[in-house]
Amino acid sequence: MEESWDFEFLSRMADSCVSFLSEFIEDWLANDMRVSIFKILLGWLILSLIAIHFAWKIYGNTVNDMYYRQGTGQNGGSPDAAPHLSGWQSAAKDDVKTHRE
Repeated sequence: MEESWDFEFLSRMADSCVSFLSEFIEDWLANDMRVSIFKILLGWLILSLIAIHFAWKIYGNTVNDMYYRQGTGQNGGSPDAAPHLSGWQSAAKDDVKTHRE
């Protein structure tokens, strides 16, 4: 009994996908303004994704190297064990400013 339910569910899903695709193809072949706009936007999206892919292939290592800098220091990598107070915190602790009215 459970197998027939699974088959019915899969059959309904396949029918809905086929009907969606057939309606999509009918709209795609129609000479409608909204279809033309959709085609232009879809082409722009695909072109942008291809351009991003090739730019990342060319400049990806440079961007990674800039983001994950090597070494230690203020702009360098992160140390294994951070000190109790960083340079900014210790400087702020020395120059305690209070507000007076």
